Amino acid sequence: MRLALAAAAVALVCGCTPTTGAAVPTDGGSAAVSSPAAGSAGRSATAGTPSAAAAGPMPRSLPARLRIPSLGVDTSVMTLGLAPDGTVAVPPIAAHAPAGWYKGSPTPGETGPSVILGHVTVGSYGDGVFLHLKRMRPGQRVTVTRQDGSVATFAVDSVQTVSKAHFPTEAVYGNVDHPALRLITCGGTRISGGGGYTDNVIVYASLVAGS
Repeated sequence: MRLALAAAAVALVCGCTPTTGAAVPTDGGSAAVSSPAAGSAGRSATAGTPSAAAAGPMPRSLPARLRIPSLGVDTSVMTLGLAPDGTVAVPPIAAHAPAGWYKGSPTPGETGPSVILGHVTVGSYGDGVFLHLKRMRPGQRVTVTRQDGSVATFAVDSVQTVSKAHFPTEAVYGNVDHPALRLITCGGTRISGGGGYTDNVIVYASLVAGS
């Protein structure tokens, strides 16, 4: 997890906008490391104690599919690494672009924060897979079907909207003592001229069942 934290700490602020190539600076990146409280200042809830009894960790297995029933999301999951500039890559700007799991984080169900990114919009192609992520509420479920056929079920602990200038790197990428999930997209005001968005939306969730 130190690799993931280091990558996030040096990532540049960016947006869900058309770019050249599939690997662009992370939707969940920032040049500054700040606490959740500093990043959210009166805007929304931050990461905290799991809202439901956490389940025990699952063996490592890469994610294959992500489902969020409350939002009608059912998407495949691609694997993301680092862009040439050292920031976390994001899914391509393309029609029906899937969500992407950052391979520097644990697989969903392992101990630690598994990080999955998705676009809120995909340029001229319209809506992104995480268009309505900010609507999620504590207690709602997220399931990840893994390549070994198992399913990791997470319950939302909190949802945070934070300025990209105060991205809570430690809260998102830092070590935790239970299997956790972080879903990240863009949010806030859309900047004219292809400048992306002002904020990030972050969903914090904890594993409640593995089968």
